[in-house]
Amino acid sequence: MATSRDAPGIPGVLLAGGLARRMGGGDKPMRRIGGRTILERVIARLKPQCDGLILNANGDPARFAAFGLPVIPDGVADFPGPLAGILAALDWAAANRPKVSLVLSAAADCPFLPRDLVARLYQALAEQNAQLAVAASDGQSHPVIGLWSVALREELRHALVVEDIRKIDRWTARYKLATVTWSTAPLDPFFNANTMDDIAEAERLAELDGAPGA
Repeated sequence: MATSRDAPGIPGVLLAGGLARRMGGGDKPMRRIGGRTILERVIARLKPQCDGLILNANGDPARFAAFGLPVIPDGVADFPGPLAGILAALDWAAANRPKVSLVLSAAADCPFLPRDLVARLYQALAEQNAQLAVAASDGQSHPVIGLWSVALREELRHALVVEDIRKIDRWTARYKLATVTWSTAPLDPFFNANTMDDIAEAERLAELDGAPGA
């Protein structure tokens, strides 16, 4: 099995652009599970796997200051979807990490992400000679969680600005895509907290997942 050492230095972007309408607004990643914010748990899970993390969020970045991560807003106006956040991350990598060829994206409201996320995505990308790689579980793809080529950023910008493509699946369908499936036992590692009921369920799942924030 691949380990994080098998993958080159890959930075990660945590996508926190959702409006949390089903929770009454606010930042979903700031909700608490087992005494820690979801964002703390996501950072703890991905920090050992990534060569640095950044946070994609719009609005006042000061609300995330305690986490010590660079906060980058969407660079394309009026595109609140995750593709805009992914593009912002690719632009950030091109400007700040010019030797980086891939960026990992993950939803900032998924507190139980796999510990082998980066390694397995990269392994599939390399073995299948694919251009992109995304995660899946329980027969469902999770396109917001994947590896993205910095070299495709101008094509993504064109898709967003000129073609008005916002759905990730529509864009990834143009490229050779590797899909990596994770088991859902004892829990789905891509469980995300969209509602207050989900927060209650996450409290239960956290006990199955191990130590808080692990």
